[in-house]
Amino acid sequence: MKVLVTGASGFVGRHVLEQLLATGHRVMVLSRHRTNFPVEVEVALGDVVSGEGLAAASASAEAVIHLVGIIRETRGQSFEQVHTEGTRNVVSAAREAGVQRYLQMSALGAAKGTGSRYFQTKAQAEEIVKASGLDWTIFRPSLIFGRGDEFFGLVMKGLVSAPLIPQIGDGRFPFRPIYVGDVASAFEQALSRPATIGRSFDLVGPIEYTFRELLLLVRETLGSRRPILPVPLWAMKLAVPLLQVLPNPPITRDQFAMLLQGNTADPGLMQQHFDLPLEALPEHLPAILGLRR
Repeated sequence: MKVLVTGASGFVGRHVLEQLLATGHRVMVLSRHRTNFPVEVEVALGDVVSGEGLAAASASAEAVIHLVGIIRETRGQSFEQVHTEGTRNVVSAAREAGVQRYLQMSALGAAKGTGSRYFQTKAQAEEIVKASGLDWTIFRPSLIFGRGDEFFGLVMKGLVSAPLIPQIGDGRFPFRPIYVGDVASAFEQALSRPATIGRSFDLVGPIEYTFRELLLLVRETLGSRRPILPVPLWAMKLAVPLLQVLPNPPITRDQFAMLLQGNTADPGLMQQHFDLPLEALPEHLPAILGLRR
C-alpha cells in the first residue's frame, strides 16, 4: 500500500516510517523541508497548515497517516492553525484525491472544556475526521516515551537535576506512558485491520504511574538522592501565569492544565484490536536519559 505520512520528521513520525518500510509499504512524506529521510521514501514538499502541496501528494496515495502536531505554540504556529486547520486541509485533500483510508494522531484527554487549548483543538480535529466520510481511525496516546522524547528526556530529567526536585501538589496525577514503537505498530497494523475503521483507540502502556512515582523512577535511574520538594497547587496556579513572560517558560498554561488532569485510560479496547509488545518504561529509561546508547 502507498501511504502518505505527514509529520514524518517528528519523534513519532520517524518510528512510523520505520514500521511502514519494515512491513513492505511504499511511503511518501509531506514535509516543509527535504529532511534526511530514508532513500526508499518519496518526499513531497508542502505544508499542512497552508495546504500547499497536499493535493499533489495525495493524488497517488492509497492511505493517509496524519501525525502533525505541536505541544507549544509559537508566534508562527498556533494550536488552531496546526491541529484544527491542518487536519481540515489534510482531510479535504484526501477526499478530493479519492483516498479512503485515513489514520489520525490525536491525544488522550482531547476534549472541549478542559481548560487546555491543546486538548480543545485536538478534539476539534477529531470532529473534522469523524465527519469526513473517510474510513478513519483515531489514535489517542498517553505520554509517549522513547529515545529522543521531550517529556522524559528533557522535562523530567531537568526536574530531577534541580537541587530540590519540584513535585506539583501531592503528585498523585496518574499517567500510563506508552513506548513510541508500540504507537508506531498500532498505526501500521490499523492499515490492514478493517475492524478498526470508524473507531478511536486510547493508546496506553502496561504500567500506570503517579507523577510522584515518575519523579522517583527517573531519580533512581539517574542515581540521584536529591530531595523532592512538594509545591502547593495554589503556588503553582500563581506562578504559571507569571512564567509566561519568559521566552521559553518551563511550563505553559496548557501543560499545567493537562498535568492536573493526569493521562491514563483502560487498555482493553486497544489490546482487543492490536498485537503490541507494550514495552515498559524502566526498560528504556536509561537510554532516554543518556545513560547508555
